[in-house]
Amino acid sequence: MDVLIGENLHQLPADEVLQLLGTDAEKGLDILELQTRQARFGPNLIPAARGLGPWMRFLLQFHTPLVYILLAAAAITAFLHEWVDSGVIFAVVLVNAVIGFLQESSAAKALAALTQTTLTEASVLRAGEMRRISSTELVPGDIVFLQSGDKVPADLRLFHCRDLQVDESALTGESVPVNKQVDVMAANASLEERRNLAYTSTLVTYGQARGVVFATGASTEVGHISKLISTADVLETPLTLKIAKFSRLLLVVILGLACVTFLVGCLRGQPAFEMFMAAVALAVGAIPEGLPAAVTITLSIGVARMARRRAIIRKLPAVETLGSTTIVCSDKTGTLTVNQMTVSEILAGDSRYEVSGTGYGPLGEIKNLSEPGVALADNFAARECLLAGLLCNDSALAEKAGRWEVQGDPTEGALIASAAKGGLNQKESSAHFPRIDVIPFESQHQYMASLHEGKSPVGRKLYVKGAAEVVLSKSVAMLDASGRKVPLDSAAVHRQLESLAVKGLRVLVLASAELPGDVTSVTHADVNQLTFLGLQGMIDPPRPEAISAVRACQSAGIHVKMITGDHALTAQAIARQIGLNGGGGTARPEGPLVLTGRELAERSDAQLIDIAAQVAVFARVTPEQKLRLVRALQAGGHIAAMTGDGVNDAPALKQADIGVAMGVSGTEVAKEAADMVLTDDNFATIEAAVEEGRGVFDNLTKFIVWTLPTNMGEGLVILAAIFAGTTLPILPVQILWINMSTGLFLGLMLAFEPKEPDIMTRPPRDPKTPILTGVLIGRILLVSLVILVGAFGSFEWALGKGSGDAHARTVAVNVIVMVELFYLFNCRSLTKSMFQLGVFSNLWIWVGVGSMVALQLLFTYAPFMNWFFHSAPIGWDAWWRILLTAVVAHLIVGMEKWIRRKWTDRASVGVIVFTENKARGLER
Repeated sequence: MDVLIGENLHQLPADEVLQLLGTDAEKGLDILELQTRQARFGPNLIPAARGLGPWMRFLLQFHTPLVYILLAAAAITAFLHEWVDSGVIFAVVLVNAVIGFLQESSAAKALAALTQTTLTEASVLRAGEMRRISSTELVPGDIVFLQSGDKVPADLRLFHCRDLQVDESALTGESVPVNKQVDVMAANASLEERRNLAYTSTLVTYGQARGVVFATGASTEVGHISKLISTADVLETPLTLKIAKFSRLLLVVILGLACVTFLVGCLRGQPAFEMFMAAVALAVGAIPEGLPAAVTITLSIGVARMARRRAIIRKLPAVETLGSTTIVCSDKTGTLTVNQMTVSEILAGDSRYEVSGTGYGPLGEIKNLSEPGVALADNFAARECLLAGLLCNDSALAEKAGRWEVQGDPTEGALIASAAKGGLNQKESSAHFPRIDVIPFESQHQYMASLHEGKSPVGRKLYVKGAAEVVLSKSVAMLDASGRKVPLDSAAVHRQLESLAVKGLRVLVLASAELPGDVTSVTHADVNQLTFLGLQGMIDPPRPEAISAVRACQSAGIHVKMITGDHALTAQAIARQIGLNGGGGTARPEGPLVLTGRELAERSDAQLIDIAAQVAVFARVTPEQKLRLVRALQAGGHIAAMTGDGVNDAPALKQADIGVAMGVSGTEVAKEAADMVLTDDNFATIEAAVEEGRGVFDNLTKFIVWTLPTNMGEGLVILAAIFAGTTLPILPVQILWINMSTGLFLGLMLAFEPKEPDIMTRPPRDPKTPILTGVLIGRILLVSLVILVGAFGSFEWALGKGSGDAHARTVAVNVIVMVELFYLFNCRSLTKSMFQLGVFSNLWIWVGVGSMVALQLLFTYAPFMNWFFHSAPIGWDAWWRILLTAVVAHLIVGMEKWIRRKWTDRASVGVIVFTENKARGLER
């Protein structure tokens, strides 16, 4: 026996499968064979992948260039016996490492959660006896019994079915339960088309069945997905990549400047030890100690803001990744749709009706599109069509916590809801027309029939619902609006069927027959000579808020793609309703292009890179194909977000730059593999999270643009002193004071900056664009030069007035701090003035400014601070020079921003005029 034959079992007869697996359908495996197979195949569990140990994962948090710089700074300051500063820097590094470790630890639970999804109990036949055992004990060849409510415990080849329906949405994405059967399937049948197989972790919603286990543990379809999860790449986010690149560059620059400082001083005849201390001062000054803390805190604030908007972030860098997203790959069922089947159209009595309202609730109305002035009550056929759907029905609706839920089949729930919108009550109708007998739905017959006591002389009524081709073949007449029987116009009905099918609707045909009053039971022979009543077309409708969210994403330059396991026509219909287009093109009237999994399999990886960017809808795709699609988009240079809720989505969720799982309907596997979890399963929440992500990156960029002039300015001051051969204007301990205090009380206030109004009208950032553009680098150099001139000039001025070194250095330190304080207001926006944003729109800025001023007064006048930081009190004549320098710096940057805005506006107008003139020329 070879369990690998599972790939082909759907195309083999059941008795041949039983023979291949060496088992008996009536007795199951005997005890000796059972023990042999348990030893051979082991427990029915998904093996957990081996990961890095906790200590190694913790140590890897220190494996970044910026952390290396900070650790070096901590070591150097310790060497200088500045234990407080060394301890502060190391504490910053440690806190960041702990936060990163805790965030990553949760991601390692994905495979453990996958194992939990397969744990259940199973009814199994062994040695001729029925037993209830743990699913972990199953082996290939076991005979398993299934009934409504069971979780399928292993991959089974079914050999006996009675009305079996299985919810496979977690595995295939199919939005409605699948009707199972035992017949042989085509060799090329896809996963969701293999109706004679039942898969691990799927749910039995209706009926009974028996099947033989052909795969357990890692050999099952879910086990195969677990392998895909472990092979999916864990990608670095755009932020971590850019910070790492920036840190490496910074490391090279700092070491280079330190070496130059040491060599120049020595060549000028300065003592080597003094030059070493100067090089250390320059290195300490150039290191942005507050950057890791700023990144962590800014991301954490973004996490809190997203949580208020119903998006829970599991991994901190995912906050910023959302702001870089260029494509969102969304699942259909439950994310873009309400995940509740709803009747949307009814065709009966030569009239077409539109049904409003979504889900299983009774709210909504039935509107006559053919004859707007004719009420539903005046169309006898339409009333009978609704009544047939209500009575020929084994399900019920119940309201729980303000939400209507179906108890039974979703399709039947939709029929009950449409009848309620037409004024029919299930309980009253069932009492008025009591059921006498029923023929349950069976996959080989494709219909359900129920016999009811009538309240008229006609006798008893048989109502039938089912597949169009079956019910219509048994119909000989049709009911018109007045209630008369007329000959069945098959061609007209089929045209109506096609019109509904093109819209992606699942269509049920309703029919009836009149039977004598003494009939007490009904057989398949009685389902004949039927009267066609009408059609009810249903679909899982789109969420109204998803439509506006998709529109907002598209206006922000983010393409939305639907990747689903559902039928192509259904997916296209939903995509058309929510306004999806392709790779930026205009929406087509018939809906966006659709590519099926079968067509996808025929494309090479190179072809897929172009196709993935252009096609908007991918239907009937397998877990491997979802993973392949995400990789193709990433290979095309996109930052891809992927949504999902099922086991089948987990590999793609892990591979995506940001995986988004559903919190309500999602499986634990999907949640653990994702970076973000939506507490409301709503696509609109993704759009809100993207907005927050863009705001987070904005604020991080503002912090970097604000903090680097301090570090660069301090370095230039040290270099100028070395080249000039003068005393150092600022000491290493004073540099640390400036960097740590301003970073905490000024820079971090930018993390609370509100989002700018135009944030969702900008195109996504190019992933290849560095954090700092040429414009921002120019601004950093400008402010650095102002700090150099102001600090060095003030230091020399103070010395020239006869002040001591401590007094002169205190003036220089205050110049640097005050320039940074006034520059902070310019950094609230990289393009706008603070007056355009609102002077008091971020009150935290003013809290930070007040705190920083108080600290500088302590630094200048408190004796213990004078002793610790080698500062000295200064007079008011020094303060007005300090403040004047800061105000001038603020005005210079403000003028630079104003000039750039005007230049940009003028350039934009020029482009528009040129385009219009060119268009006029073409018209001529």
